[in-house]
Amino acid sequence: MLMSGQTTLVGMRKRTVFRLAAGTAALGAATLAYASLIERNMFTLRRFDVPVLAPDAEPLRILHLSDMHMMPDQRRKQAWVAALAGLDPDLVVVTGDNLAHPEAVPGALRALQPLLDLPGAFVFGSNDYTGPVWKNPLGYLLPERDYRPGPDLPFEELREVLVGAGWHDLNNRRASFKAGGRLIDAAGVDDPHIERDDYAAVAGRPSPEADLSLGLTHSPEPRVLDEMAADGLDLLLAGHTHGGQVCMPFVGALVTNCDLPRSMAKGLHRWPGTDSWLHVSAGLGTHPTAPVRFACPPEATLLTLIAR
Repeated sequence: MLMSGQTTLVGMRKRTVFRLAAGTAALGAATLAYASLIERNMFTLRRFDVPVLAPDAEPLRILHLSDMHMMPDQRRKQAWVAALAGLDPDLVVVTGDNLAHPEAVPGALRALQPLLDLPGAFVFGSNDYTGPVWKNPLGYLLPERDYRPGPDLPFEELREVLVGAGWHDLNNRRASFKAGGRLIDAAGVDDPHIERDDYAAVAGRPSPEADLSLGLTHSPEPRVLDEMAADGLDLLLAGHTHGGQVCMPFVGALVTNCDLPRSMAKGLHRWPGTDSWLHVSAGLGTHPTAPVRFACPPEATLLTLIAR
């Protein structure tokens, strides 16, 4: 039989455990609400200077967009992206995963339409070709075992509009074009994440006449980036990682969903052992089954290319 003092102590312990559990649950609910309702709509413009141009060259500005994962009703996102045209960049680069629904092309084009008057280039990601497959949201934080395609998406409809506006389709293609009064030599691959890439078809050193060379890929797979950097491309542009989408203080991204190290999940980095720079966009959207972001707001990036 418990004495009265022991009974009181047991009761206090139970109340303490209950309060801790209730507090933890409340904190978890508040964090989830913030990540799903607030941060995933906190669209942010990031800026970097990239020293890749010849000495005394005037700056060249590239707007890098990626991973919109557009749904038909995402008017806030569409309006925010459309307003970026006011930055008047010299070049717009889109690195894939524009769609997340079979009826999302009109919404994606509402976002991109004001930018189509500018020079542009693009590659596709897996979620331009097929839609997402519904799965446990926590699965986003685990290594992807097998790629499972969802319903077909109208990527050709999107491609037709982009190409019709004069943008360069760099899916396993190479192109030379002018932007900001400079000659750009750009090579791109289709999405390596689903093994659609064929860098051999576009490989080679940049034209000696080019003022700038670019490499575009959706997923920043090191096997592709190594080849691009070995060819001496100045700036490599990618998306796919969502910057980790859910990040932890002092830890950063928990996953990249590719072979890229977590330390390079987003932002500007020098590709190891080379003169090439890599920019990985944290993207503008989320997978529909994991509509949260934490310590990693959705973003577009304005890259100001400057003299070395």
